[in-house]
Amino acid sequence: MSTYKAVIFDWAGTTVDYGCFAPVQAFVEVFRHFGIEPTMEEVRKPMGMLKRDHIRTMLQMERISGLWKEKYGADWTEDDVEKLYSLFEEKLLSILDQFAEVKPYVLETIEELRKKDIKIGSTTGYTDKMMAIVTAKAKENGYEPDAWFSPDSTGNVGRPYPYMIFRNMEALKIQDVREVMKVGDTVSDIKEGKNAGVYTVGVIEGSSEMGLTQEEYEALNADEKQAKIQAVKEKFIEAGADEVILNMKELINLL
Repeated sequence: MSTYKAVIFDWAGTTVDYGCFAPVQAFVEVFRHFGIEPTMEEVRKPMGMLKRDHIRTMLQMERISGLWKEKYGADWTEDDVEKLYSLFEEKLLSILDQFAEVKPYVLETIEELRKKDIKIGSTTGYTDKMMAIVTAKAKENGYEPDAWFSPDSTGNVGRPYPYMIFRNMEALKIQDVREVMKVGDTVSDIKEGKNAGVYTVGVIEGSSEMGLTQEEYEALNADEKQAKIQAVKEKFIEAGADEVILNMKELINLL
């Protein structure tokens, strides 16, 4: 019998949106709009954080803050964060419904968890407004967790803080962090899980850390694939992951 009573999943890049492309697309377009061309690495590094924090983290990056100063003649301010965020939210809300397709093996894994009477929780870097679109679409596609919490429910304090995990535990009536497993696809997810004191798992395929579409990933030869898998695995381990799995199919074995 499993000692785990709940598994708390992330959303984009973990259970839906293979490669986590919805926010990436929106971030790139927003920074472009303000005259700055961010690299993929810059866009993806803060992935999983509350989206305002994500923008702030990008603006703090040396190259981007330098370009901002060059373009606007001054350092960025919190007002700028708000302007960027407002445009980001608008862009993201307009495309989110196209990025809620459930990832491979997720539905089968959820079914197994339900058979074992394990509760399904979830946390996200999206806001409630964004989640209204994602959860409705995911439900149409067959995925509906027992609970979900966004940073709106924790006073806008998102990852790597552990509060969304604690809100899940409260809703699912779990009293011991040792009975909880957290599964995510970003370094922020791993830090959130570790800060909550729960068993924390990174998932490689379709992750934001890997940043490839399913087609791109499947087109890699065996050596390229292995190199990518290894690079993501090392990132997760470095962030403190207790376990790293290739895809959701491997999750049941951990339980």
